[in-house]
Amino acid sequence: MEGAKHSRFERHFELAATILLATAAVATAWSAYQAARWRGEQARAQSGSIAARVESTRQANVANRQTQIDVTLFTQWVDAYARHETELDRFYRKRFRPEFQPAFTAWVATRPRKNPEAPLSPFAMPQYKLAANRNADRLEARAVAFSRRVGVLIQRADNYALAGVLFAVALFFAGISTRLHASTPRMVVLGLGYVLFLGSVIWLATLPVSVSI
Repeated sequence: MEGAKHSRFERHFELAATILLATAAVATAWSAYQAARWRGEQARAQSGSIAARVESTRQANVANRQTQIDVTLFTQWVDAYARHETELDRFYRKRFRPEFQPAFTAWVATRPRKNPEAPLSPFAMPQYKLAANRNADRLEARAVAFSRRVGVLIQRADNYALAGVLFAVALFFAGISTRLHASTPRMVVLGLGYVLFLGSVIWLATLPVSVSI
């Protein structure tokens, strides 16, 4: 009778150990897959951040060059206007860039020669807006958003990597339990493996999943 009970215990124990070994192995592989998937997402987000920041810098450089052109033409116009060189005055005004024209017109309307409260130049007017500057700001904001997403994706990949380690430890407990001979240590070690496995599964269920078909 005692032998039958022992044999039944052995069968149940081996079944429990086998189930843990199989499920922990699958969970370890799944965690590794998810960690790799989120690393890939991270790499794509990082590339997007770099590309947006490079384009933002390019647009900022374009805006700087346009501002230099506007400043140069405006300075030449002021010089011609001060010397009452009407033809040269018209020459420079005709070459003002379209984005500079509204600010210049609004600035002239403030009567800067007589109005002490007038802005010092058209560049201080709210009408002076460069599309390149707006593009640079938009792209910089996009780069920042990508950078924040990179941080989130790194954490997700790290979480799955940690879950893989925990499942591997549960797998180790399941394997080592089958090597022990005394019943109590075997049950304790296998129980620890199950506790670790189930706790990791519950935690894993709270993490987002990335799947590619």
